[in-house]
This record gives sequence, structure tokens and C-alpha cells, in this order.
Amino acid sequence: MQEVKVVIEQKPLVIFSHGKVTGPNSSRIKALSQIALRMGFEVESLNYRRLPTHERVDKLNQYLDELRRPYILVGTSMGGYVSAVSALSHDPLGIFLISPALYLDGYAEAEVEKLACPTTVVHGWNDDIVPVENVIRFAKSAAASLHIFAGGHRLRDKLSETESCFEQFLRECFISPQNNPELLPDFVERLDKAPTQAINQ
Repeated sequence: MQEVKVVIEQKPLVIFSHGKVTGPNSSRIKALSQIALRMGFEVESLNYRRLPTHERVDKLNQYLDELRRPYILVGTSMGGYVSAVSALSHDPLGIFLISPALYLDGYAEAEVEKLACPTTVVHGWNDDIVPVENVIRFAKSAAASLHIFAGGHRLRDKLSETESCFEQFLRECFISPQNNPELLPDFVERLDKAPTQAINQ
């Protein structure tokens, strides 16, 4: 039988989901987008403003249902919850969560610990909205990489550290045994050659 080679013509897509009170063009999303673009990804930032939580999940689910290319999910605060819940029923290459709103009252219970893709979490020790114990519980159950910095929910003073974690995460997505690097040989080669300098350092 002749071997069939799968060719993916489009670059992998990084999909950002913003928090409850921010928007798709926040300064952090812009900074992380620049890193993704520099490394050869394409980016998309969905607009969830004025939508309740369950409608945000529905919107991302519908977007992913129609997507026919490899993708990575990135979510901040409520967007972290939205990304994690959607990932349970989809197949992202990886998921990157910043101060994710997990295990909070008023959010539908979802078994986010069952995420099957590479997962990285960035959080603050002094987060007054999402207790750090919540993300420690999640990271332990989901076998996620966890980076905790001195700071609050928004981690305003930790953008450079967040950028470094994000860049490392993007690279690790393509060496994970959970993903198949043979599907993206040209992209992985370009990723290896991408410069590693963070844009805000």
C-alpha cells in the first residue's frame, strides 16, 4: 500500500480568548500575538464582549467546529475557562492559560482536568479573583506546566515572564508525543530557526 502524506498548507493558528472586562485587542493579547507571528503562526482574537459565559463557550465551539487547520488556544481569566471547556470537546495542539477562572462559583462545572493536550498555566500568587489553590489543583490533576509569579490577577508587571513562558510553550507543542510533528515538518523546521528574543526585553 502506498503511503499517504498529509500536507497542511496553512500555518497553525493561535486563537486568543480575552477576559470578562477586557477585549480582543488588549495589550497582552497584542504582545503575545507578536511573538506568535514572529515564530510563524497566524493569530485570531475572538470578540466576546457583552456575552455571558455559556455563550462565549458556544461561540468558541462553533468557531472550532468549522476550523480545518491545526490550532492552539490561549485564554485569559474567563477566556481561560472558555478555552479549557472548549478544548475538552476539540483537538487543539495545546492550550495556554493566564489566570484562568477555574473552579469559581457561577461557572458551570466541567471536567477540565481531563484535557488531553499540552497545557501551560501562568498565575499570580496574590490573585484576589482566582485563588492560586485553584490552579494548583487543576495543574496537578491535568499534569499541566505551572508558572506562578509574584503578582495579582492581571500580572501587569509580569508581561516579560509571561511572554517567555508563551514562547517556550509554543515550541513544546511541537515536540510533545501527544502531537504528531510529521504533519507539520516544514513548520517545525521554521520554528526551530525562529529567534528567541522576547519583544519586551
